[in-house]
Amino acid sequence: MSTAPVSSSLPAYRPALAWLTALGTAWVFVLVKLGAFTTSIGAGMVFPDWPLSNGSLNPEGWLTDLAMFAEHSHRLSAGLMSLITIGIAVAIWKMDRRLWLRRMALFAVGLVFAQALVGGLRVLLDHLHVEMVNTSVGRLFAMVHACLAQIYVCALLALSLGVSRPWLQPRDQQTASPTYVPWRSFAVICFGLLLLQLAIAAVMRHSFAGLAISTFPWSTAEGGLLPADWNFRIGIHFSHRVMAVILTVALVVLAVKVTRDRAASGGIKLAAQSLVALVFVQITLGAASVLSYRNPYYTTAHVIIGALTLAVSFGLTWWSFRGRIEQAGGNVRAAVTTTPVYAGS
Repeated sequence: MSTAPVSSSLPAYRPALAWLTALGTAWVFVLVKLGAFTTSIGAGMVFPDWPLSNGSLNPEGWLTDLAMFAEHSHRLSAGLMSLITIGIAVAIWKMDRRLWLRRMALFAVGLVFAQALVGGLRVLLDHLHVEMVNTSVGRLFAMVHACLAQIYVCALLALSLGVSRPWLQPRDQQTASPTYVPWRSFAVICFGLLLLQLAIAAVMRHSFAGLAISTFPWSTAEGGLLPADWNFRIGIHFSHRVMAVILTVALVVLAVKVTRDRAASGGIKLAAQSLVALVFVQITLGAASVLSYRNPYYTTAHVIIGALTLAVSFGLTWWSFRGRIEQAGGNVRAAVTTTPVYAGS
């Protein structure tokens, strides 16, 4: 079954809207960086209150104390991210009639507020302990907070792609909305694997399991492939390493599939090939994090590259569904205004 062209039903490209969404997508990586660095130096609970920091928007000493600076900067940047997300949603509802895009904008707003709430609960409930998993309730919310951040990155990227010039004004309709994408299903699988890996990483980081296996690439000092002992922290750390191997193979296969697709544009092929480079950088940073005993700069870079890898994978997958998204999404129907007629008028 063929896919009808969608370009004729798309709105005009609006540079201001495109730049606003691109700004939001870029700023979220600043937010991820600050959050990752805060966790890496153990500063997540430097302020015991929320949403204020020590009861103030400008707590004393936060500009000179590294831990306070990291956490308070994260909170301030999150506040700015909320305003940017609301601004993007308002702009989309005013300038774009596509129903899927409006719904995605509302989803992004919901996510940013959910993130703020979960972040607050991470602080406010940290004093409660869960014996079954030997961690605090706050730490459990921190894991959820880290996972939601990755989904939020993807939501903003979907908005950014949806209002971009290549999406709205493709040079070649056949390659922009192909009827058949041979690698689409495999791209979805790779994206799902990346989401799972980042969820495992979030649990590992907030369970203090980053050095549960302190050797690399082997699991023991004697060169053993499997750990000599097992517990939850060792298990989650080892799972993270196994998933890294699986992802490396999967992303290489995806890159080969995309590169061999004659209908794929140069940009799509470059995105797929960049995933291979990113995953190797990610493995290098992971090794450096272990061998340096969790140097905060290596671990922060590891988190950022992980989020970037997920974003590229999502963007590649989302683009492969472009034609379907636009055909199924539809436009908001224009309201029909009628003038009432009264008796005797």
